[in-house]
Amino acid sequence: MTAKTSKPDRKRDRRSDQRREPKEYEETTLALDRVTRVVKGGRRMRFRAVVVVGNRKGKVGIGTGKAGEVQQAVQKAARDAKRAMIRVPIVRDGTIPHEVNVKYKAARLRLLPASAGTGVIAGGALRVILDLAGVKDVLSKRFGTKNKLVNAQAAILALKALKQPKGMVTLDEAPKKEEKKEEMNTNVKMISRKEAEEKSKGALSE
Repeated sequence: MTAKTSKPDRKRDRRSDQRREPKEYEETTLALDRVTRVVKGGRRMRFRAVVVVGNRKGKVGIGTGKAGEVQQAVQKAARDAKRAMIRVPIVRDGTIPHEVNVKYKAARLRLLPASAGTGVIAGGALRVILDLAGVKDVLSKRFGTKNKLVNAQAAILALKALKQPKGMVTLDEAPKKEEKKEEMNTNVKMISRKEAEEKSKGALSE
């Protein structure tokens, strides 16, 4: 038996509207560990979450959060990741502009640009970060530690080291340039119409 409410339809509509709202960024929980802290009187148990946030259009970030409950730790990590987001220069073909080698703590990463149709040749934390950043074709190799947090931090450093070549259109800039071209075309059409109207008025007056 369900509890009767005076306005059941309105509550259902609100829930459906909340579910249908599209999110700007996608979140993925990379790791969830139980950590202990020794304090006076015993040990303090907490949860540490590592979350990756990205929009698949050149923006990605990682964050960590600790709390007594899993859900709170994930929420803290997501907020931290959104504050620490970086912009990745992705070529319009969906790959990175050049090769990059990074060493961070016990992790070493190497990223190489790939041709269209190669896919994301990576695993673990690196694959999740590249996927949420919007990279479609890339070759990579990981050396050293298997720690997810350290590998994720090394991946962010590798993406930070990427530089956009001059004259190359990135994934973020492509739609903006197309919008500018459309605006220019509409302005040219308006000017040509005005000139034609002025010429026709001049011809009639003569």
